[in-house]
Amino acid sequence: MYDAENISVKAYTLEMGRTAKFDLVTLFAALADPTRLRLLNLMDGREVCVCYFVEILKQGQPKISRHLAYLRRAGIVEARRDGKWMHYRIHRPDDTKAASILDATFKSFETDRNMQADLARLGQACCEPQRFVTLQGAPIPAMPRAQHGA
Repeated sequence: MYDAENISVKAYTLEMGRTAKFDLVTLFAALADPTRLRLLNLMDGREVCVCYFVEILKQGQPKISRHLAYLRRAGIVEARRDGKWMHYRIHRPDDTKAASILDATFKSFETDRNMQADLARLGQACCEPQRFVTLQGAPIPAMPRAQHGA
């Protein structure tokens, strides 16, 4: 069981990890997989529950979670638990080179038909979650907001 001391130590350790030099090799490896790119596309400007990824990408939850963990280790995705729901969002790197690479990646999604189709399916799922058995009772993702390329 966690006590106040262990929780603060864990939070401090996580913060320390973020201040370290950004690993561009890990970033490029994270961006080298089509499923991870699709996940990033769906998170662009919003926080999304993992159940939506499963529904939109039509892939199993273990596979989705493995890819999300990879993106977290790369330092470009954050997670938040809300009861039984896990929510994921983009974490913009402090490193300007890494942020620039991520911005260019998001920009490329704007003209990619497959990425736009995923966003359309997410929009449909958000508007009518009752149509999707896996989304019954799931929290609706937040509306997109401007996030990158400031």
